[in-house]
Parts: sequence; C-alpha cells; structure tokens
Amino acid sequence: MERNKNFIADLLEIETPAFVVDKQSLEKNLSILETVKRRTGCHILLALKGFAMFKVFPLLRETLDGVCASSQDEAKLGREEFNKEVHTFSSAFSESEFEAVIRFSDHVVFNSFNQWKRFRPRLSAVKHKISCGIRVNPEHSEGTVPMYDPCGKGSRLGVKREDFDENALAGISGILFHTLCEQNSDALERTVTVVERSFGKYLHDFSWVNFGGGHHITRKDYDLDRLCKIIETIKNTYKVEVYLEPGEAVALNAGVFVASVLDIIKNDMPIAILDTSAATHMPDIFEMPYRPHIIGSDEKGCKPYSYRLGGMSCLSGDVIGEYSFDQPLNIGDRLIFTDMAHYTMVKTNTFNGIRLPSILLYHTENRYMETVRVFGYEDYKMRLS
Repeated sequence: MERNKNFIADLLEIETPAFVVDKQSLEKNLSILETVKRRTGCHILLALKGFAMFKVFPLLRETLDGVCASSQDEAKLGREEFNKEVHTFSSAFSESEFEAVIRFSDHVVFNSFNQWKRFRPRLSAVKHKISCGIRVNPEHSEGTVPMYDPCGKGSRLGVKREDFDENALAGISGILFHTLCEQNSDALERTVTVVERSFGKYLHDFSWVNFGGGHHITRKDYDLDRLCKIIETIKNTYKVEVYLEPGEAVALNAGVFVASVLDIIKNDMPIAILDTSAATHMPDIFEMPYRPHIIGSDEKGCKPYSYRLGGMSCLSGDVIGEYSFDQPLNIGDRLIFTDMAHYTMVKTNTFNGIRLPSILLYHTENRYMETVRVFGYEDYKMRLS
C-alpha cells in the first residue's frame, strides 16, 4: 500500500500527458509467467501487437522465450531488440514483406494453404532454419465482442476443417489457433476440446502447437492449475511443444496514463477538457468499446460531482466517458487512467497534430521516474512526407 501511495504521489508531479510503466508490476507478472513455464515446460512469447516498449525488453527477455509479430517491422524489432525467437503471422504476406519477414523470423505461420504453397519455394534460399505452420479456425467462439472474435461468421483468419489440405502438410511443423480475448483458462479448455476433435489426428505429426493469445494469465482470478493441466495434456498426448502468446498478460496492470484538466465548460453537464484525446491516445475507447478506469472515480452520478471528459481534438465525438468524483475538478488537476500499458501505447496516433504522450518507466525501489521518450514536432511531420 505504501508503494502505491508513493507511486500515485509521484505521478501527480509529472508533465502530462504521459504513459508510465511500473517496473515492479512487470516483474510481478513475469514471475507468474515463469511459474507456468517451470511447471509445464511451455514457451511463452511477447505479442508485440499488445506491448512493444523495447526499453524493457532486457527485463522481459529474462523470462520470455521470444516475440510474436504481425508484420515485417514487428519482426525486425523483435530480432533487433529482443533477439530470441521471432514468430510471425499475417493474414496475408505480400512479396516484398515476405522477403523481409523470413530474414528476421524463426517461425512463420500462414493463414491459408494458398499462401503456404506460394511462398514455400522462397524458404529454400534462407540460410537459417524456419519452422512453418498453418493457422486453423476451430469454428468455436469464446469472445463476446464481434470485432475481436477471430472465429466469428465470415472470419478471414485461419483454415476451417473442411478446407484443411491434408496433401499440403509436407514442411508444416505446427498449427496456431486463437479464440480468446481477456479470458480465463476455462475458455481455453473448451477451445482445445474442439481443436482436438477437428485437428487432433494431425497433431501427432507436428512438433509444436501455438495456443495463440488472449490468455489473462496474470489476472488475480486466473486458474493457473487448469492452464497447466491443459498444456501438460497436449504435450504428453501429442509429443509437441506448446507456445502461448499472452501479450496483454505481460503488461496487465503494469502501466498508467496520466492527463491534466485544461478547461471546464458546461453543456447539459460539466465537461472537463483534458490534454489528451480518445481519438489519438486511447482509440480502444471507440474500437472495443472501452471505458478506462480513473483512480478515485466512479460511474456518473455515483459520487457528488459528475463530468463528461472530453479530448482536445476537433472530433465532436472525442469523449472519453462520463465519470463522477468526490471533489469538483479544477483546471490543472491530474487524472490517472489505470491499466494503460497494453494495447494503448501501440495504438496512439497524431491526428490533428496532437503530440504523442511521453513514455516513462517507474523504479519503485528509489522512486525514480525515468524519462524514456518525449515526442515532438518531428515525430508528427515525418509520418506524412
């Protein structure tokens, strides 16, 4: 509790807007992931699509086995900065991107047999060994938000059982499936049952199986025993290595986003304009949709003073949400949004020329707030021409 009080006090002193990653919280998550690895012998990868702050890669590298990438630039970042295993998947590779991907990757997973047949000849020219796999679609949905359901009707991701080409498996070493989004191991257990029913007869001929992402392993109520049992059962039954890609679990509750109140106006209700923007700094508010928690806040009307929190962009709908507080907000007040390290830092943009938030790393042992990166005009300008 004392550490939390110090952390919050120190957050109130920084320049905003800023992402602050807490090193101690990352270490706590890594210790849980290390336990899973030790108990099962599985391999755990960092999903760069969820968290790619390479400043902390040396810390993550002590526990994790590598990264999973979704593009040539993520693959290159993984090779240059993480420098362990690089697993790359894309819904479709272009000619030029595939040439880059195979330079940086150890595993390449194809989304279709068309892509596998098209690019397989290119692999013979690569000097290092690349293990290839196929993504399958178990046709089993666990997600509650259609946008994040890779097995929903009409999904473009993965090969369904009826389209699985048994005659094109020479050179394929494994399969990847992905059905989860911020879920517990009971959802994985149901998924694995379906995968075994549809693709189990092929697993005996493979050397690895990738369980994909969405595993909320570092959440307080996560059933680690069930996860370990699932992994051990698959490993022992099919004699395969098991990979997991829990990008969110690596940075879960390990970072915050701090913003300041710039102005307070009134239109139907008090509106606080912040030095941030849902459109530029927190786009998941629109995409998921998602309502980030703010320390000391509650739903509108639950506390004495309610406000609509608005962003600084010109977008009329740039609204973070409606919140209530114990005390009235004042210009200059700091608001601390929790759990903002994963899937937020990687999605920021510079719409309206709004500058990207600074990135800081907090060292609990000496209360040191390390400035990792401050963004400026050149970061905006150089994206455009």
